[in-house]
Amino acid sequence: MFSVGYDIISKINTDFQKFSKGQKRLAEFILKNYEKAVFLSAAKLGETVGVSESTVFRFAVSLGYEGYPQFHKALEEVVKNKLNTVQKLELTNDRIHQKDVLKTVLQSDAEKIRLTMESIDPDVFDRAVDTILHAQTIYIIGVRSSAPLASMLAFNLNVVYPRVKLIETNSMGEMFEKIIHMDDKDVLIAISFPRYSLSTLRALEYAKKKKATIVTITDSYKSPLTQYSDCSLVANCDLVSVVDSLVAPMSVINALIVAIFLKKQENVLATFSSLEDIWKEYHIYNLEEEDT
Repeated sequence: MFSVGYDIISKINTDFQKFSKGQKRLAEFILKNYEKAVFLSAAKLGETVGVSESTVFRFAVSLGYEGYPQFHKALEEVVKNKLNTVQKLELTNDRIHQKDVLKTVLQSDAEKIRLTMESIDPDVFDRAVDTILHAQTIYIIGVRSSAPLASMLAFNLNVVYPRVKLIETNSMGEMFEKIIHMDDKDVLIAISFPRYSLSTLRALEYAKKKKATIVTITDSYKSPLTQYSDCSLVANCDLVSVVDSLVAPMSVINALIVAIFLKKQENVLATFSSLEDIWKEYHIYNLEEEDT
């Protein structure tokens, strides 16, 4: 059996002449419509192509997979890494009707959190928390669609850590200027999802050379980020949508913040007590209702 990460499209092309007549029909459909096939169950795929469900299972096994679930997972990897934004928009139009947008998206996001909760390793999460707690400087990188996640994490960690450095720039030159002083006492938290940021990967390469500890937040254990990671936190994100669903990664980041705050309760309470005095003195918030 080959790994799930193997490009299934290449495998189908290589083995095409070995397939039975029904399997060739499946292969042709998947090669032309892999972005649609990924949303079909074994039964639905068979019905669409005009073959039996058992033929679909045999097709998956003939490709070297244990069954349809592993085959389907491999197809997901192809889709999420190859689709561009225009293709994602076209698929979103096909999958979601305008009147069902709210319900469909909310249900999908809830499912992503459920899947993340089931798959994330609590021991790795705890190790990530301890790593952050003992860091001299915390570097956080997240660019493009990952930038809001990185920004939220940095904003909250600044409450208890004076040395938090946020990297959101798309410029590799600026990025290296921000991380040049990184060393083995520091931690780099890198956040990226398909299609993975090249500048984030370059930052990880540099951090590895500098012997910094690396925590990654990404979508899969097969993500290119994990090859550099000491602690990899995997959060389910949208397979194909014109807007990346970052609900599950946001939830994981929330959990990180809460866990760190609980470990640093005295510091957090002291900081917020001082901040409350400052906010009140300088009228940071609208407190008119509280005063009446």
